[in-house]
Amino acid sequence: MPITRLTDPADRRLRDFTQLRDVELRTAREADEGLFIAEGEKTIRRALAAGYEPRAFLLTEGWLAAVEAMTVDAPVYVVPDDVLDATTGYPVHRGALASFHRRPLPSLDDVLSGARRVAVLEDIQDHTNLGAIFRSAAALGVDAVVLTPRAADPLYRRAIRTSMGAVFSIPWTRVPWFEGPDLLREAGFTLLALTPDPAAQDLREVDTAALDRAALAIGNEGDGLSDRWLRAADLRVRIPMREGIDSLNAAAAAAVAFYALAALPGR
Repeated sequence: MPITRLTDPADRRLRDFTQLRDVELRTAREADEGLFIAEGEKTIRRALAAGYEPRAFLLTEGWLAAVEAMTVDAPVYVVPDDVLDATTGYPVHRGALASFHRRPLPSLDDVLSGARRVAVLEDIQDHTNLGAIFRSAAALGVDAVVLTPRAADPLYRRAIRTSMGAVFSIPWTRVPWFEGPDLLREAGFTLLALTPDPAAQDLREVDTAALDRAALAIGNEGDGLSDRWLRAADLRVRIPMREGIDSLNAAAAAAVAFYALAALPGR
C-alpha cells in the first residue's frame, strides 16, 4: 500500500476524485473510464467485501490507520482537509474516499438465477431515490434489481451512499426497455406494476404466497410507469391512500410494496 502525501488539488494523481459534485460530468466520466467512487469507511469496506478492485484512496491523516487496516494494494493519497475539499468540490465529512474499477454488467439470466422477488426500476433518475430503493430492497427480501437503460447509475457516489452499500450486495443489471416485460415473463416471473390507479388491486389483497416468482415494476418520480410496462403487467397493484393523497415518493412506495410482497422467513 504505497502512501503519498499531496498538497496540490490539481495533482493529476487525484484525477479520479475531482469535481465530484458535477453529476453530469461525473456520470459520463465514470462510465467512460470504468470507475466509481465510494465514500466513507463502511461503504469502502463493503465495496472491497463485494470483490471490487480499488484504484486509489484519497483521505485525510485521521483516516490513514483505518485504511491501512484494510491491507489493500492500491495507492493511498493523504491530503490536508482543505485540499480534500478543493479536490472533490464539496466538504467531505466522512474523511475517506476510494475509487474502484467497475465490472461488466452481469447477464439478466445470471441476475435472475435463484431470485424469487425482483424490483424493476423503469427510468428512476434520482440517485438518492435509487439508493434508498436498493437499501429497502436489501432489507425487505428483494433478491435482485433490474433497471431500464435510462435509469440512474447505482454506482454513482450519491446512490452508493444512500444505499449504505446495498448496491454491492444485491445483484443488478439493465434490461432493454421494450423487451423487458417479455424477458421477465420468459424467466418465469409474474410481472406486477405499481400504480396509484384506483382501479388497480390493493396490495393488501394480493396473495403473496401464490407468487412463486414476482417482479415488481416501479416507475420514475414524475410520470410513474409507462403505458408499455402498465399494459404488459400481469397484475396492476396499488398502495391504498387516505383521501386527498394520491401517491408516495418512489422510494417510499417501493419500501411499502417490497414489504407487502416480501418472501421473508416466517411469511
